[in-house]
Order: sequence, then structure tokens, then C-alpha cells
Amino acid sequence: MKRLILAVAMLVLSLSGVRAMALTIEITKGVDGGIPIAVVPFKWQGQSALPADVGDIIAADLYRSGQFNPLPVDDFLSRPSDQSEIKYKDWRLIKAVNLVVGRVTQLDTDRYAVRFQLFDVFRERQLIGFRWEVPGSDLRKIAHQISDKVYEALTGRPGAFDSRIAYVTLLRTASNGSEYQLMVADADGYSPKQILRSSDPILSPAWAADGIWLSYVSFEEGRSKIVVQNLHTGARKKLAEFPGINGAPAWSPDGKHMAMTLSRDGNPEIYVMHIASGSLRRLTNHSSIDTEAAWSPDGRHLVFTSDRAGRPQIYRMSAAGGRAERLTFEGKENARASYDRAGKHLTLVTNHGNGDQIGVFSLPKGSLEILTDGRFDESPTFSPNGAMILYAAQRGGSGLLSAVSADGRVRQVLRSESGTVREPAWSPLNH
Repeated sequence: MKRLILAVAMLVLSLSGVRAMALTIEITKGVDGGIPIAVVPFKWQGQSALPADVGDIIAADLYRSGQFNPLPVDDFLSRPSDQSEIKYKDWRLIKAVNLVVGRVTQLDTDRYAVRFQLFDVFRERQLIGFRWEVPGSDLRKIAHQISDKVYEALTGRPGAFDSRIAYVTLLRTASNGSEYQLMVADADGYSPKQILRSSDPILSPAWAADGIWLSYVSFEEGRSKIVVQNLHTGARKKLAEFPGINGAPAWSPDGKHMAMTLSRDGNPEIYVMHIASGSLRRLTNHSSIDTEAAWSPDGRHLVFTSDRAGRPQIYRMSAAGGRAERLTFEGKENARASYDRAGKHLTLVTNHGNGDQIGVFSLPKGSLEILTDGRFDESPTFSPNGAMILYAAQRGGSGLLSAVSADGRVRQVLRSESGTVREPAWSPLNH
């Protein structure tokens, strides 16, 4: 595990890589007996080329969730686009349990109607159906929203396909030296966009609940500062640039406050800033290092990392201040905790003597489950539905992103064709 003092001091990451491209996802482990589902290619009704293959995107989303087994299109005996065209016998013959059909109709130069329906094959009935009108640039987003609706209808849990991830890359060149990039992409790795490029390190990206603002730590001009940036307009604002450490920003659920680690008074402590006014409130006051705060979903508590017991462990305290309660006791070290959407579990980095792995800590039970088997796994972040955990890993001397389900049964690797990615942060659902 990173020594806590290194994390607090925000030393330069040991990254290596090149310019970020679209991330590709490789499923390394799925749930045995995933739901057999047929996603029929959506019928295209238009004059020009279809901007995005909606059916393919839906099938890929469902597959990478690990909960579904999309059937091969070549096995389909028919290709309906509407309930009136469905012959349920065709789908029972290939053992499909559920069926997704739809169509995309071009309404104007850049206006499309998207309609889909989900069916129970054996009960021969429609489960859900929706229709949208969108520009071509939103077709991928609509496909992800359809995936979310299918996922929720069949599992009872919200989907998280219509969300985004932030991450950091580093380009090293002989002529220009190091170049850090803060990137934002769709949850499936597509549509990567550069938010910031700098020759100085960029660390700790964190999303506001509205999915519009992103905070991060920048070392521009040679000193650490906490910056917030509007992803729609690109507008940036320096939130904290005090002497010493300015790090580990974390938005409150209501978007009005930011928890952060500052050493302005000498020792690294947890502070909370009222974003609109800039007023600060100090929460911790201890001779140890207190850092990496994260809010509970209801905004009533903060968890944070502290070495006040000799090694890094996870503590919890009221957002109003007061006594800190130690939560973790298993393992040598535990750090960088954050909540799931229900507020009942924490994901964290844990060290039991064999390197750093990703774990899930149950708050009701007080128990810790280790989910990964790497030696340098770090920076875990829950998906907005709490079903998956995205984290940074080291494999073969190179950094990449990986994901594991909260129960450990589904695993994925997110690879960049052209280099290393680090410091992931999973957004709330898109707005």
C-alpha cells in the first residue's frame, strides 16, 4: 500500500503511457448461467448511414455486466423490430429467455426516433417499452439508457451504463517530457475527452453529484491546488491553494461542500469548505495524518484514512465534527475508503501482508472481504448503482484499469490501446 505520507504529500505518480484512446473492455470472469437474452439488431429506417449501432451497444453493455449472455445474432431465426412481428417459438428454440427489439427512424437531417421493447419469451408478454427523439450525437447515450432499463427490469437493480468515468494518463516524450491528461469517457470506454493537459501531475479526480462538475488536484505552477471544473463550459476555479498540502477533494452529496486534506496549520487534517463562500471548517485535530475523506450518501458522516493507530486504517466521524470511530481492524493497513449508493458498504484498499488489494467492508457486519488478487491495486470507486468497483492495477509493469463486481463474481479489464491509465473515478448517472 502507498505509505500514507506519500499519498498525503501528493508525490508524482509513477505512471508510464501515451495519449489516451478509447478504452476496450475484456471480460475475464462472469456469472455462471447469465440470463440468455436476444438483442435483435435495430431496424434502420433512414436515408443516410446510421450514426451508432444501438443494438450492438445494448448487447455489449449487457454482456460486460456479467449478468447476461447475449445470444449470437447468427443464431436468430427471425429479426423482428416490433411486437407484431415476433414469433415466440423462434426464440424458445434458441433458448432465449428475454428478447429486445427496436427500430431507429431518421426524422430529419440530424433527428432520430428510437423505440425499443423488452419481452418475456416464455410468458409471451412485453415487460417494458420506450421511445425517444434525439440528435445523432445522443444515440450512444440512448443505447446506454436502454441497457439500464433492461438491466433494472430483469435484475431489480438500477443499471449504470449511462454513466462516465474520469481517469488520468501520462505521455512521456523525449522532446516534451511528461504530459499528464485528465480524461472523461463513457462507462464503456468510448467517447474519451480531454479535460486538462499539463506537464505537472494531476491527481484525485472526483465527481459532483450533478455529473457536471469535476474536482481534482493540480500541480500547475509548481504547487498543489484543488481545482473544480465545469465539464459543459470548461470553466475552472481554484478552490484551495493554501501553503502546504491541498489534496483529496470530495464533494458532499448536495454539492455545496467539499471535504479536503490541508496542512495549512502544520499537520495534514480533514477540512470542509463551503464552496460558494470559501469558508473553512476543520474536522480533525490529531498529531497523526488524516486524509482521504469520503461522504456518506446521506451527507451525515465522513470516512477517512488515519495512521493514528500506528498504520493507516479507516475511521468515521459526524460531518458536524466530534469523535472519530475506528472502523477497520483486519489486515495490516486499510485506506482510501468510499461508500456505495446504499451507504452500507465501503470499498477500500487493503493490505494483509501480500501487497495491496481491493476490498469491500460491510458497515452492518464490520467484516472485510477481499475481491482482487493483485499486489498494486488502488484507487477503488463504486459504480453509481454499487454493483461494480473500478480500480487502478499494475500488470506486467504497466498500469491499467480493472473492474470487479461488489460480490467478486464478475471481473473486467479496461485497456488503452496506447498506454497507461490511472486514478479512476466513476461518475453518478448521466444527466
